Amino acid sequence: MLAGVAGLALVLAMASPASAGPAFTNPLNSTGPDPYMTWYNGNYYMMTTPWSGPLTMRKAPTIAAMKTTTPTAVFSAHATGRNASIWAPEFHLLNGPNGQRWYVYYSAGTGDIETQRVHVLESSGLDPMGPYTYKGMVFGSNNWWGIDGSVVTIDNQLYFTWSGVPTTLWRDSDPHIYIVAMSNPWTVSGARTVISAPTYDWERQGTPMNEGPVAIQRNGRTFITYSASACQGPDYKIGQLTYTGGNVLAAGSWVKKSTPIFQRNDAASVYGPAHHGFFKSPDGTEDWIVYHANSSSSQGCGSTRTTRIQKISWNADGTPNLGVPVSTSTVLAPPSGEPAGPAITVNRIQSYNFADRFVRHINMDARIDANVSPLEDSQWRIVGGLASSADGNVSFESVNFPGNYLRHVNYDFVLAPNDNTATFRNDATFKRVAGLADASAVSFQSYNFPDRYIRHANYVLRIDAITNATGRADATFRLTS
Repeated sequence: MLAGVAGLALVLAMASPASAGPAFTNPLNSTGPDPYMTWYNGNYYMMTTPWSGPLTMRKAPTIAAMKTTTPTAVFSAHATGRNASIWAPEFHLLNGPNGQRWYVYYSAGTGDIETQRVHVLESSGLDPMGPYTYKGMVFGSNNWWGIDGSVVTIDNQLYFTWSGVPTTLWRDSDPHIYIVAMSNPWTVSGARTVISAPTYDWERQGTPMNEGPVAIQRNGRTFITYSASACQGPDYKIGQLTYTGGNVLAAGSWVKKSTPIFQRNDAASVYGPAHHGFFKSPDGTEDWIVYHANSSSSQGCGSTRTTRIQKISWNADGTPNLGVPVSTSTVLAPPSGEPAGPAITVNRIQSYNFADRFVRHINMDARIDANVSPLEDSQWRIVGGLASSADGNVSFESVNFPGNYLRHVNYDFVLAPNDNTATFRNDATFKRVAGLADASAVSFQSYNFPDRYIRHANYVLRIDAITNATGRADATFRLTS
């Protein structure tokens, strides 16, 4: 049995979706640094850092569907000088000279960090999927080093905010948070202002750093939250600035909270939860954060970071309360107003030679039993293989423990939450083949131990090499509804 089963069961028992969409668990992908996300016209849209190659967009009607959606390339015309180190894309629907359009802001350069600048794309219409055209480098003739660009409108004026340095070279200074006015969505105008520098100890762990600023507004108030400390370590976290009124470009109009508002949660194995954005639920009643985090304190600023989301709340004084980052085994109700999405096919897996028994989970182990109660313990979503969906590969997701899959461990089976490691994906993937005892039925060949098949032995599920008629019967199943 897996450790922590009682706690997981309690979380599952407490989950009560207030939406038509299916429940889900984090993360939303196997790798997804620097995420940004929004709900628009019936779908969620999400971008993450691609490092190189095209900028891509994911689109799905539900969070559950987003987890299996393939990213689509939306822009690949990266000219020399902005064709490497492609980081942190954000997309915003703004009014510009061409009417309302989507604008994508992203960092890129030659591969030398000193060349990083923020660039902007404009959509041809109102589809977040594009097509997009390149509008230029946001800073124009200003030779400002900068990454992690975002925008905010305050009193009908558009402003640009980003992570930059006082000089033209990154190596000369610790990155600060800047703000500047914009004359249109791709052009800054006038002088820039520093509104935050890494001065507190919690902003200087690993490397002094302020980056990834993003605005959130409510009831006429504006807040800019940002990432602090080094993304290479587990203490990457989120801080908060509050606009207090007056001249937006005056440093004194912004007040920094003296403590972080979102940080590591060792008890839940969440480390470095920071670079983030915010989005509204489909019905507009809830605020959600999208952020990246690691599942190990030894992971850093690379492809191990995955995209996670969770609902936030608001404090009595009107400031945002981001809460505590939840574990990847926590089952979450989807954002309010999410549609039901496509129907989900549910199967039971019937033993071929013990026709009254079905594959089920019990105390996070797997076996075949008759008269299963509750019935949901023996119901499965048969989805494309987590390691590969080619060649008939599948995985088995629990209906009542969404995000948990059958996997083999030491040739035995457990039900476990997908931790998005390659080992888990391989252990949870099986090739569907003709039944070894009856070709009209089905058998399941292990993806990473292809000489072994799923079979029952003394009613317990395991993977074994099949060498005789009894084994072939034990390794054969029928799929029923």
